[in-house]
Amino acid sequence: MTAGVGVWLGLGLVLLTGLCQGNSVERKIYIPLNSTAPCVRLLNATHQIGCQSSRNGDTGVIHLVEKEDDLTWVLETGPTPPYVVLLEGSLFNKAILQKLKDSSRVSGIAVSYTKPPPAEGFSLDVKCPSDGFGLYTSERGSQYAHCNGTVWNPLGTGFSYEDFSFPIFLLQSENETEVIKQCYRDHNIPGNDSKPHYPLCAMQLLSHMHAVTSSATCMRRNSIQMSFSINPEVVCDSLADYNIWSLLKPTNISGTIPPEEQVVMSAVRVDSRSFFWNLAPAAEGTVSALVTQLAAAEALHKVKDTQSLPRNIMFTFFQGEVFDYIGSSRMVYDMQKGRFPVRLNNIHSFVEISQVALRNNSVLWIHSDPLSRANETVNTEVQDMIRILKAASKGANVTVEEVEQSQALPPASFQRFLRAQKIPGVVLTDHKDAYHNKYYNSMYDTAETIKMEYPSGLPQEEALEYVTETAQALSEVATLLAKTLYQLAGGNDTVDIKADPHTVTRMLYGFLVKSNNSWFQSISRPDWKDALENKQPQYYVTASQNGNKRPPTIPTRLLMSVLANITGQVVNFTKEECQNPDKAPDSKKELYDYIWVQGPLTGNTTSREPFCIRSTMHNHFAESPANDLNDWGSTEYSTWTESRWKEIKARIFLIPSQELEIITLLTGLAVLIISFCATYFINAKADILFTSTEDSGSAAY
Repeated sequence: MTAGVGVWLGLGLVLLTGLCQGNSVERKIYIPLNSTAPCVRLLNATHQIGCQSSRNGDTGVIHLVEKEDDLTWVLETGPTPPYVVLLEGSLFNKAILQKLKDSSRVSGIAVSYTKPPPAEGFSLDVKCPSDGFGLYTSERGSQYAHCNGTVWNPLGTGFSYEDFSFPIFLLQSENETEVIKQCYRDHNIPGNDSKPHYPLCAMQLLSHMHAVTSSATCMRRNSIQMSFSINPEVVCDSLADYNIWSLLKPTNISGTIPPEEQVVMSAVRVDSRSFFWNLAPAAEGTVSALVTQLAAAEALHKVKDTQSLPRNIMFTFFQGEVFDYIGSSRMVYDMQKGRFPVRLNNIHSFVEISQVALRNNSVLWIHSDPLSRANETVNTEVQDMIRILKAASKGANVTVEEVEQSQALPPASFQRFLRAQKIPGVVLTDHKDAYHNKYYNSMYDTAETIKMEYPSGLPQEEALEYVTETAQALSEVATLLAKTLYQLAGGNDTVDIKADPHTVTRMLYGFLVKSNNSWFQSISRPDWKDALENKQPQYYVTASQNGNKRPPTIPTRLLMSVLANITGQVVNFTKEECQNPDKAPDSKKELYDYIWVQGPLTGNTTSREPFCIRSTMHNHFAESPANDLNDWGSTEYSTWTESRWKEIKARIFLIPSQELEIITLLTGLAVLIISFCATYFINAKADILFTSTEDSGSAAY
């Protein structure tokens, strides 16, 4: 018996040794790909979109597709399916994706990132963004529904809203892409007999999604798990973040403001998306308007008499707008329920800034809603807004023109407010009809596409202060916006208001090039240092954790830091008082928000001079009202959710021939059987094999 235990102990030690060395063995077999962006699954009220792998990942032999003719090997003649297609970014289009999607010989796609972006444009979004969730529907303004008359995103293919049964990954690193290509050249190129020789280079893509069917289905499963499971496993989460808003004049926000107080509302969106998860550079689609509004807010806060204006000005930054207006619909919903300090009746007028970086001949277009303008009072007020805009453009390098009054509004947050109430308002864009943005909601909507150009070899600190042509152009739009808002709030047209192009260029650098720079470092909270990266932020709205509020996303933290800095005031509060205004004398926390920031570096040292900023900036949780109503089949509110997953990874390795795999399996089985027989024999004969040779008899004396 003792011998048997010894044998099993020996085997256990061998297995333990193997487990301890498992990581090193894995490193010898696999080459991990660390710079990838996956396509993930999203769901709404009716269906699912995106991609997923099988539970253990999908594996296939790599085949490089550099031209369309290379598809024949993958789809028809290749002898070793399934294939993982290494697709050149220039071929990542609807026609080729459709062919790969329809083939049973494809187990995944790895797309290489293309620089420069395709000259003809690239947008996998739909031609009519957020169709059905804005103002125009079959029941209201049907003549304008479904982009009748104006197709806003004509280059859109809609493939971001397709469902794929295999994983698709973007390869973001040129070095990793070259490693894969070299592996393909060394092992997978066919020989003289038109067949590749083993071993072959293969890739495994793992992105298994937990949610299926629709948001209603996955939320129901969440509810069941939370109710009956000891260890609930949530399968999907609603998309959510924070709207950020700020008032020009401090106002008590502990309740709702009086009905007689009027507010001029200025709005932009903060988010974007692309085909791949957390990859949304959004230079033209989001950042151009975001920076413009921030610069206008700074310019107005510098004007001395703003506190005596008849009306207040509210700067609003909406999150989740690309997913059927999550942020704006939530704010309207809370206004109607009395959960927000400002009510719909308090809104005097509404100005929204959309895509404004690609103006032709410096022309800025004014869009308005033909339905609300059928009301004589609203029409008169809109005409007055247009007059103010045109007057404010005089002397500036901005030409303001109005589109035809019969044309519908482009996709805009303003549409959600108009669904609730007729409000005089306009949307300002660089396009009259179809978007000038050829890369709408795609990975190619980068700083380069809005012509942000710096001299070669310019150091970071100098680039941070270098006023590009784009920065100068956006500062002019910001000046126009600031003057317009000031006059809508009751100010006169003689006050000199000018946006600072140096602030604009700093913001563009931080929001589109590199957030980890000296300015962003000095204005950020110490506990938000992780938001600063040596690359540009991505403007993808995150998923809430089963309805719970999460910390703001990285772009929202950066926005809050910038907004507080350019519109707030430094106050002489200690760190404890700043972070806990209840402990500070006369903090007026019902009027102000406080933020403790790192401050600039002290001389040439690494120490900083932190300080406290007081501002009128506030946040507002932006989650679809469908979550409050528990109505995930809603056609009124956004129902987008994001599936959960356990692991996302990609790796390459060599695979042997099927014959060698069979031989290896049979050899392993033979060794296993022999081992069991040997163990059985040793245990059965243990009393003979391990008997002591010493004489056990009694000794005679």
